[in-house]
Amino acid sequence: MRRNVHEVLAWASSFLRAHGKEERAAEWLLCHHLRTDRAGLFARWREPVEEAVYERFTADVRRHALHHVPVQYLIGHESFYGRPFLVNRHVLIPRPETEELVLGVLERVPRLFAGRERIDVVDVGTGSGAIAVTLALENKALSVTATDISEAALTVARENARRLGASVSFLRGDLLQPLIEQGRTVDVVVSNPPYIPEADAALLSPVVKDYEPHTALFGGRDGLDFYRRFARDLPLVLGVPALVAFEVGAGQGEAVAALLAAAFPEARVEVAFDLNGKDRMVYMTRKN
Repeated sequence: MRRNVHEVLAWASSFLRAHGKEERAAEWLLCHHLRTDRAGLFARWREPVEEAVYERFTADVRRHALHHVPVQYLIGHESFYGRPFLVNRHVLIPRPETEELVLGVLERVPRLFAGRERIDVVDVGTGSGAIAVTLALENKALSVTATDISEAALTVARENARRLGASVSFLRGDLLQPLIEQGRTVDVVVSNPPYIPEADAALLSPVVKDYEPHTALFGGRDGLDFYRRFARDLPLVLGVPALVAFEVGAGQGEAVAALLAAAFPEARVEVAFDLNGKDRMVYMTRKN
């Protein structure tokens, strides 16, 4: 007997709840398999679901509930700044907190670079390209380069730029090394680097720990290794004026701010809090 949309969704929601997963994931997965959006899903509330679709859908529900595969990897995308970004196991799934980092950059750039027709930006450790692509699309004055050490991640980022029509250049390399090797200077450095302390790995959800790339998650013993490297190398690539924007782990704001302040005593460094009241962004403004 063919089940209708309501019955299929009710089963999936109950199954996910019983296994400690968010019930909303049932909607996301069913929309994906029915190739519709949420409004379309409810418009088809009493329509039967084809058996082949039902089998694929229930298989994905079980993968998520029993094997902790992230929903975003199952459906192949995640929304960021109102746009769909392709994701897979080679890239970190974009988070809402990172949208706040992008917004912070977009707000600060016009004030710091007033009247400039071209502003050179590098997104370091781009992953899916969410930051780089969004910045390029939101402000046409930004000439954006994205770097990553992972060629597999760069493949995803390039495809996202192509699909979304963003003009972004890509370089493979470790943090700022591609720029240093080319002798390039930039106006803006933005990054959401790995910042989870290695000791916290056991505390992570299996959805994160078992599937998202560890190279994009862990930042050494205290989570600050990449920020120390940035503090060391930023003087080699920053022009004047310049903006540096980092996402940080909750509780790391002051430590990261101190690293930047030590490297650039003349600059203004600020710790910004996200919508949940956690220190999540650090911005450094260098005017001279």
